[in-house]
Amino acid sequence: MKKWNVVVVLGAAQFVMVLDGTVMNVSISTVVDDLDTTVAAMQAAITFYTLTMAAVMLLGAKLGDVWGRRRAFVIGSCIYAIGSLITALSPTVAFLFLGWSVIEGLGAVLVIPAIAALVADNYQGRDRVTAFAVIGAVSGAAVAAGPLIGGAVTTYFNWRYVFVAEVVIMVGVVLCARIVTDATPRQRVRIDIGSVLLSSAGLVLIVFGMLQSKTWGWIIPLHTPEVAGVALAPLGISLTAWCIALGGVLISLFVAWQRRLVGEGRSPLLQTALFSIAPLRSGLSVLGAQYAVTAGLFFMVPVYLQMTLGLDALETGIKIFPLSVSLILFSILGTRLSGKWSPRRIVRVGQLILVLSAVLLLAAATSDLRGALFATGMFLAGSALGLLASQLGNVNMSSVTEKDTSEVGGLQGVFQNLGSSLGTALIGSILIGALSTSFASGVADSDLPEDARATVAAATDRGVTIVPAAEVAGLAEQGGLREEEADELAEIYRESQLSSLRVAFVGLIVISLISLLFSRGIPTEVAIRRRAIAAEGG
Repeated sequence: MKKWNVVVVLGAAQFVMVLDGTVMNVSISTVVDDLDTTVAAMQAAITFYTLTMAAVMLLGAKLGDVWGRRRAFVIGSCIYAIGSLITALSPTVAFLFLGWSVIEGLGAVLVIPAIAALVADNYQGRDRVTAFAVIGAVSGAAVAAGPLIGGAVTTYFNWRYVFVAEVVIMVGVVLCARIVTDATPRQRVRIDIGSVLLSSAGLVLIVFGMLQSKTWGWIIPLHTPEVAGVALAPLGISLTAWCIALGGVLISLFVAWQRRLVGEGRSPLLQTALFSIAPLRSGLSVLGAQYAVTAGLFFMVPVYLQMTLGLDALETGIKIFPLSVSLILFSILGTRLSGKWSPRRIVRVGQLILVLSAVLLLAAATSDLRGALFATGMFLAGSALGLLASQLGNVNMSSVTEKDTSEVGGLQGVFQNLGSSLGTALIGSILIGALSTSFASGVADSDLPEDARATVAAATDRGVTIVPAAEVAGLAEQGGLREEEADELAEIYRESQLSSLRVAFVGLIVISLISLLFSRGIPTEVAIRRRAIAAEGG
């Protein structure tokens, strides 16, 4: 059994990498209270955690080739542990942002690509297949355990203890890393700094623009920032659109620069020719969409359960548990189905189930929560994500030769984390934007006196933040409204929250439907048949 010690060490690191995001999502309301911050600030922290990884994941993969995969793995683990310690001790949201969103993210960009490369270095043949399956199962287990671990620790102890535990685990990983073999020779390549800056700046601008859409507006300017009294809305267009457009231009320049580097015989940060491989292109696109839906779901559902219904973090984790269970079960089922069904068939079944689950969750989003319908929707969502997880990694890795698997591993990390960033930003923007619109409309159409409506309008002039619905009446009374007016305002706010959640679920349905278009290039041959054909050809 000693041969599996390596995958235990790598799996422990993988568990922590995946666990982090799901733990924070179910602890949103507690962290907001503890650090005296807002849901919008937590949305920014969640988004920039994954954005940090997406922006420099390619650099992390390249550094692994230059330094050596095990050395990069150890350095990244140390950086990650330092970030977790800062997060655990954070006195303000600014420190949490530094420790969690930045330092942990920078550590992860070294760890994640190294895990895939080191699995390939330490295992061959059927053992390698099993090892990769274990890493995939560990990821599913982290998604499954995250809400319950986060909920239990947050409810009975303190959310900070989760990050203390991460420090302990990563220290153990570093101490045991010496048993991991690094058989791949280091590469002597020059990392092009211009490529790193172009790709990072482009991705940051795109996601930051989407994150600010709830404040700035998508196209038509809403609450435009000002400099020296001058509104920043060039040509009357929102800064959101300008940020996204400029980010797109920088990414286009990055791609063109990579092609030029290849033409000149220099080492690019990314081999853009990989995107000409149809199965890889489809696999990465569906992977990004899958993570966008997952991140959006894990941001939106805890907000509904905690802010609208008033559940605590543990109760939230229990409500999400059906998704966790089905994700693991259907990851296993999807692997078994690979011998009978083609990857495209399994992926498309998963995508259609994901659409159905979002429809059921939309129907379940009521003021009293339709428990059975909600549980069914969460179970189906997990089933869909499990089927997708069982196929996409293998589809991507099987699309290239062995010499390119390390780079494809880095690309998977980019698409996973970019999808998570975009999903959180997009769904969060839709949710908060719809809340502002619905609340303003509800107040305008209410029976509240004119002076009360004017007071509310002035207080929410720059948008409406997400707060627990149960606290609205008290806040309204503090703002000068009478008790009966405060109660009416609280009911308007609760209905506005539900309305905005329904709009956000529609957004998830749209993303799920669009992802169906990306799966056209997924292979149509059954995995066993493909291996048999390859063997005959050899």
